[in-house]
Amino acid sequence: MSHALWGKIGGAGLGLAVGGPLGALLGAVAGHFLLDREGSLFGPTPREVVFTTGLVALAAKMAKSDGVVSPAEVAAFAEVVRVPEAERAGVTRLFDLAKGTTAGFEAYAQQIAEAFREEPRLLEDVLDGLFHIAKADGALHEKEAQYLRAVAEIFGLDEARFACLAARHVRLADDPYEALGVARGLPDPELKARYRALVAENHPDRAVARGLPPAAVAIATRRLAAINAAWDRIAAERGL
Repeated sequence: MSHALWGKIGGAGLGLAVGGPLGALLGAVAGHFLLDREGSLFGPTPREVVFTTGLVALAAKMAKSDGVVSPAEVAAFAEVVRVPEAERAGVTRLFDLAKGTTAGFEAYAQQIAEAFREEPRLLEDVLDGLFHIAKADGALHEKEAQYLRAVAEIFGLDEARFACLAARHVRLADDPYEALGVARGLPDPELKARYRALVAENHPDRAVARGLPPAAVAIATRRLAAINAAWDRIAAERGL
């Protein structure tokens, strides 16, 4: 997200342009409580704002899901959403307001799901970012896992996709094959082809081209690193 756009987060104009619960959150940060579910005079919904505000809101509520927001989780959020130093205070206010409200996370997740229904890879980007924050304190707590699974369900991701995403962050089954989304018995040539396709699909430049905000490109970078790490384990195991 550009510096100029970050500087506007929390403004009344963006609250109206985004609409829905995310727009209300932006308006509240600006000192207004704005809700416009039918669109606005500002033209199409700003995609970068929907993505980034949604990630902030869901991350804040997830961090609070186990009862306490740890410094490690706050630091992890800063790693996946790069904010210019001059704008950090505004984004911090957004994070603090989201984790402090009594409203459920479902409304935020539903609005993101509707905004990117035709682009499920962007929904996976959001979930990838949430996984990185959840594991920041060294463990994926039960309530965090339940939260992530609930968000995945709202996003329409099936169990196989959820397991693949989870395996890239937490070694639940200690299975690098699951991280690549392939069967353990897949022949070497097909396995190599799948790995190369994943590398091409998940290159950060490709992610930005399909709509991932530049400020969140660290999500794609970390996902590619997890794919490469899974491949390295498989290649060592098979002697490839």
